[in-house]
Amino acid sequence: MPHDFAGSPQGPGRLSPKDALSHTGQATAASVAVALILTLTKAVVWWMSGSVALLASMADSLLDLTASLTVYLSVRYAAEPADAEHRYGHGKAEAFAGILQAIFVAMSAVLLLREGIEHLIDPVEVRASGWAIAVMGLSIVLTLGLLVVQTRAVKETGSVAVEGDRAHYFSDLGANAVVIVGIVGATAGGLLWLDAVAALAVSLWLFWTAWGVARGAGDQLMDRELPDEARENIRTLAGNDPRIINIHELRTRASGPLIHIQFHLALDPHLTLSEAHGILVDCERRLIEAYPAADILIHADPHGEAEPHGAEFFNAESTSKDA
Repeated sequence: MPHDFAGSPQGPGRLSPKDALSHTGQATAASVAVALILTLTKAVVWWMSGSVALLASMADSLLDLTASLTVYLSVRYAAEPADAEHRYGHGKAEAFAGILQAIFVAMSAVLLLREGIEHLIDPVEVRASGWAIAVMGLSIVLTLGLLVVQTRAVKETGSVAVEGDRAHYFSDLGANAVVIVGIVGATAGGLLWLDAVAALAVSLWLFWTAWGVARGAGDQLMDRELPDEARENIRTLAGNDPRIINIHELRTRASGPLIHIQFHLALDPHLTLSEAHGILVDCERRLIEAYPAADILIHADPHGEAEPHGAEFFNAESTSKDA
C-alpha cells in the first residue's frame, strides 16, 4: 500500500516545517512517554511477581522506547533548515526512521506468525495473573490514546516517520488483542486454538502494514514524484497568469515535511529580463502560499526561440502534457 501524500488534508509541503513539527513533535513525545511508562510499569510488576512473561514484555517495551526515541529525534532533525552541508534540507531523516519502523513491525509480525503456528499445531493453556492482565489493560488504554494523537499528526503532515511509529504501536495493540482473545476463548469456551488463529490474522495484517510504511518511506528516498493530484494542483497554481504560455519539465519530490518543485516556464521572448523575473517571482509566491515548505526552482524559456535542453527522458512527458 503506497503512501499517498494527496490523501491527507495537509501533507508534505502544506505546512511550514515549524507548524509540521508542532504536530509530529507532539505525537513523537507522546510515543516516548507511553513507551517509558509501560517499560517502568512492567519492570516494577516483574520485580514484584517474578513473571518471565512480564520480563519478555518489558524487553519488548524497551525496544519500543528505543524506536520511539529514534523517531522523536528524526522528526526534529528533519525540520532543521538547510545548511552548508545539506543544501536540500534534512527531510529524508524521516524516511530513514520510517524504514527502521517498518523493519520493527515486520519483525513483530514474524514473531507473532511463529507463535501462532506453534500454538495452532500444539495448543497450550493460556495463563494470566491479575497483575499481568492489569498491565495489559494499561498498555491498551495508553496505546489507544497514542494512536489517536499519531493518526491526527499523519493526517496533518503526511509524516512517514510518525506513520511508521503508529504502525509499530498498532502491532503492540494487535499482540494485546491476541492475548485477550486467547484468554476469553480459553476461559469461556475452552477454545485453546482461538488465540493462534487470531495471532496468524494479526501477523498477516502487520506484514501488510510494514510493507505500506516501507513503500512510503522508500518513495521519498527514491525521489518519487508527488501524486498526480498534487502535481496538477501545482501546475494550476503556477500557470495562473495569462503572461505564462506553458509549463513543462515539472519535477517534484517529497522529503519529510518538505517538498521540492522545479519546472520551466515558456514566456514571450520579447520580455525584458526584469519583466520575466517579475513573472517568476509572482509564480513562486502563488506556490509558496499553498506550499509554505516548498523549495522552488523555476527556469524561464523564450517561447519558440529556445533550443531543446533539459533531461531527454522528460521530453515525452513535455510533448504529451505541455505542447
